[in-house]
Amino acid sequence: MLLPRTKQTSPLCPKTDKSPEHKSRHYWLTWIFPIGGLLALIWFLFRVIPKPSRATYPCQRVALPLASGFVVWLIGAIGSITAIRKAKRSFAQSRYVLCVMLLAASVGSVWLAHSITAEKVVLADEPVANAPVGIAKGIYPGRVVWVHDPDSTDWDGPGDGHWWESKHTNQAAVDKMMSRAIHALSGEKNGADAWDKLFRHFNKTHGKGNVGYKSGEKILIKVNFVGCIRIWDRREVTRVEDYNLRGTNYMNTSPQMIMALLRQLVDKAGVKEADITVGDTLCYFPNEYYNMCHSKFPNVTYLEYLGKFGRTGAKSSLVPLYWSTPDAAGKKTDHIPESYVSAAYLINMANLKSHNDQAGITLCAKNHYGSLVRKPARAGGYYDLHKDLPFTTPGMGRYRPLVDLMGHKHLGGKTLLYLIDGLYAGKHAKERSPRKWNTAPFNGDWTSSLFVSQDPVAIDSVGFDFLRTEWDDAPHRSGTSDYLVEAARANDPPSGTFYDPDHKGDVVRLASLGVYEHWNNPTDKQFSRNLGTGNGVELVKLRATSGRR
Repeated sequence: MLLPRTKQTSPLCPKTDKSPEHKSRHYWLTWIFPIGGLLALIWFLFRVIPKPSRATYPCQRVALPLASGFVVWLIGAIGSITAIRKAKRSFAQSRYVLCVMLLAASVGSVWLAHSITAEKVVLADEPVANAPVGIAKGIYPGRVVWVHDPDSTDWDGPGDGHWWESKHTNQAAVDKMMSRAIHALSGEKNGADAWDKLFRHFNKTHGKGNVGYKSGEKILIKVNFVGCIRIWDRREVTRVEDYNLRGTNYMNTSPQMIMALLRQLVDKAGVKEADITVGDTLCYFPNEYYNMCHSKFPNVTYLEYLGKFGRTGAKSSLVPLYWSTPDAAGKKTDHIPESYVSAAYLINMANLKSHNDQAGITLCAKNHYGSLVRKPARAGGYYDLHKDLPFTTPGMGRYRPLVDLMGHKHLGGKTLLYLIDGLYAGKHAKERSPRKWNTAPFNGDWTSSLFVSQDPVAIDSVGFDFLRTEWDDAPHRSGTSDYLVEAARANDPPSGTFYDPDHKGDVVRLASLGVYEHWNNPTDKQFSRNLGTGNGVELVKLRATSGRR
């Protein structure tokens, strides 16, 4: 990183203060970054070396970027100065070619240090509060239920076991969170009545009549196991030990949250275990999660990429998915997994995470990047789903493949329920462990939350507001919320795209997929239906009734 430059006065201004006092008054500004970076490095090492788990503390999260930036700047500065000195010596010795090469190396050292430490962020415009777009969905249109219970989490960070272990994630508290969320979403106090109301609403709005769940109908739960991606791993899997967790603290969907949902479906909705499938088509179902879930629900089908050691492997069906962009022309046609096609209902269980290298955020819509049986990036002649994400294509009013995934009849079109597991939120793929949040009501603790909705746009809008408030990096990238606007206005999107993932060509345009809105402010977290000012999002807030905080 380059040192800050002092302000240069225009040559058109004759009264330039060049006095020694003026120079000394501004000279010290050039040392702010080096001194601050050095102090941050000393503080970080002093605190973290004796106890590595302190690296997750909020103060260390602030110190680390400045400390690492200082180290990179120092290396670049030393490299540049060394190269310049050798270039001078070479020039004096008439070794001109070497001199030019060393000068280039000097410039390159500075440029490299700058490119590493200076994050190239294209900031989005400030969102407009309480200006809903689209048509709200659900029994109570636009309703998103947020349950926050600090008793659900009890982990000191890396070095204190793993967050997903039973001693750190309270199953009873998570079960209660799930139950309260379903009751609040449906408006029913009884669990069986709540699920029946959800099924009936779904079937009525999808042309199936006023009917509830029928015995034998299949339900697929799409979780997010991105920390367990197997499709990129070419190593042969021959032992069950090969399924042990590698990213042991990665922000995958919590096994406790999966079991809470399974318990609701089996005990309250009356669904047989054998009619439920849960998993992620691109990933392995790790032993640590599988053993916990399978011991309680042995007849559930556990879906994954390979299908070994009691799991079921993902297979493609003959049902196509067509991307609504000319860039997909000439590419291989994608197909929906067979398990999705055979299911009568889907439940989308995402995680509360930002996405620091492509999408800005990764919530319910992005969870469907794991609903194909191939790499999301360009591979084997398929359309590259990453090409039209906001980091690659910033700005608003662009084609977004997330809308096609949200609208396909066997993906979003079958989704009964949307959930965001917010027990341990994190930054994908920048960090390998979740982090505590500073904003209220978390106040230096884990997010310990669950979000549930029937509206795919509304729930991601709420998740976006939470992530954007807590972190000032990826969620603020230009275009991060573009897919929400495109989905809310899928019938008439700002990009002009004819979204029709079910047909080859422009045949049937998608209707609005839900409502998009920003809250009024991070303190009150009020949307237009809370305020009684519009037909947007309604955020129902449920706090723990007997929490430790």
